[in-house]
Amino acid sequence: MLSYQHAYHAGNFADVHKHLTLFAVTGFLLRKASPITYIDTHAGRGLYPLSAAESQKLQEHRQGAERLWQERQALAAEPLLGDWLSLLAEAQLIAGNQASPTLDCYPGSPWWLSRRLRAVDRLTLFELHPGEHEHLAGQCLPSNVKHIHGDGLKGLLQRLPVATPRLCVLLDPSYERKSEYAEVAETVLSAMRKARHGVVLVWYPLLPAGRHSELLEGLRSSGLRKIWRSELALREPSSEERGMYGSGMLVINPPWGLEEQLVSAMKRIEPLLGSDARHRGEWWVAE
Repeated sequence: MLSYQHAYHAGNFADVHKHLTLFAVTGFLLRKASPITYIDTHAGRGLYPLSAAESQKLQEHRQGAERLWQERQALAAEPLLGDWLSLLAEAQLIAGNQASPTLDCYPGSPWWLSRRLRAVDRLTLFELHPGEHEHLAGQCLPSNVKHIHGDGLKGLLQRLPVATPRLCVLLDPSYERKSEYAEVAETVLSAMRKARHGVVLVWYPLLPAGRHSELLEGLRSSGLRKIWRSELALREPSSEERGMYGSGMLVINPPWGLEEQLVSAMKRIEPLLGSDARHRGEWWVAE
């Protein structure tokens, strides 16, 4: 099934959660000079104009990235949020919006990763949807970025181990198929057997059906260690609702200091997303 297009959801609260976590992880990794290979298994388009018909249909960015954008002056002193919002402002300039006071575009994971890529690093982007990959191929990306039209889960395993001393992977499926939760868990376990020191980030939706528990329990029961879990919920789940009520992130082999930095940032974000918004960060599996 290839119906999912992230443009309808670009810049929503889950994107903020996911990309802020990714931004924090890469920031810690860049403190060392040794080269890094980044692999993004479900890349999407790379950069999303929020005036596009898809984004305008649901306008989910208004309850997500735009809430932080409007408060960027007040958030500038928060180290992680200030740096993230500065790069978000840079995305507006690159998109040709000059010093626009409005949030006119939102960058996906390929953009967040490529903007911090050093000459010694490598980035491989996978996108299976032909239309989405066509958009991605049209992005202006550095020469050490490779985009591939193909299955990211299979492609990840085919490229391990990598030639660089360090590895960072983002797995961000749409979970349109129920089987994807188990497939992601199996892929992560296979990847960790080939690159046990790699830093792996896994995003998952929080839905009333609770299917993400299959992913979480699959990883915990495997014996894999050092898994930190971050969940940002807009509200408590309700059996009467079908939509996503929250966003989850797993970070395997998280850099030291990540937990403290993210928890601090999420505390600032909670009130911007609504009175019921809550973040929880904890070790899903300790060292």
